[in-house]
Amino acid sequence: MCAYETTMVGNLRTGAAMTAYMDHKDLANEVIDQARAQEITDGVHRVLDRIASAESAAGRAAGSVQLLAATKTRDVGEILAAIDAGIRVIGENRPQEITVKADGLAKRLGERGYSLGVIDAAEADTANAAAATHIPFHLIGQLQANKIGKVLPVVDTIESVDSIELAEKIARRATMRGITVGVLLEVNESGEESKSGCAPSHAIDLAQRIGAMGGLRLQGLMTIGAHVDDERTIRAGFAHLRRTRDQILASGAEGTADCTELSMGMTHDMAYAIEEGSTIVRVGTAIFGERAFI
Repeated sequence: MCAYETTMVGNLRTGAAMTAYMDHKDLANEVIDQARAQEITDGVHRVLDRIASAESAAGRAAGSVQLLAATKTRDVGEILAAIDAGIRVIGENRPQEITVKADGLAKRLGERGYSLGVIDAAEADTANAAAATHIPFHLIGQLQANKIGKVLPVVDTIESVDSIELAEKIARRATMRGITVGVLLEVNESGEESKSGCAPSHAIDLAQRIGAMGGLRLQGLMTIGAHVDDERTIRAGFAHLRRTRDQILASGAEGTADCTELSMGMTHDMAYAIEEGSTIVRVGTAIFGERAFI
């Protein structure tokens, strides 16, 4: 089977799985039982403790690392339980899930005094906006051009920008809406073919070009750690991303002054990522438990 055929089969399988779990789980559900809410609360607290320990071990200031809850396959009720337990940033992998969950999340968060999404922030009454605590909503999975319009009203930041072409399309849509969207440049530090992201050797040039685009705010870089058991290999990728970020900042190029974030580290490798300079860790399993669906 050629590479194209393999990719197409993979996409079909992913699409089928997407349909399957959305048919069998109501992601818009807003009510969960107390036992499930407690499981999620305990998960959030354990992860926050792990982050605090890793910050201390690395000699970093407490609170220097944000915990992003990766909410793929989790329903509105589960996400609300995580926010009630202390989560202040959420991230979705799939635009389809954002579409299903956004209205319920925005409504229930509004009842709690929180705001969600670019539209909420732009349209909120000044007094209410000042009183509300904003919950940043990130897209952390791949984004096809035909889905940009579906996510822009809701997400503040797109972490999976890996090409100039995608950045330009997002910038055009953002400019048409009169909004500014945060982006992270995704870099494939591991070099694994199964992972998306630009080549590390192209990252500085791409970041500088993205930073100069209207409608976008370059906030930093993102990577997925190497899928290996070797600690040195995993750390090397994270350390290289940090050095790349530092070079981008040092360049002083237009639109790069806010390129400070390093979104790297997940449930299994967050401690390494934090020691290597991560500012955002993306955690799902350790908060919500194993997924029943892919």
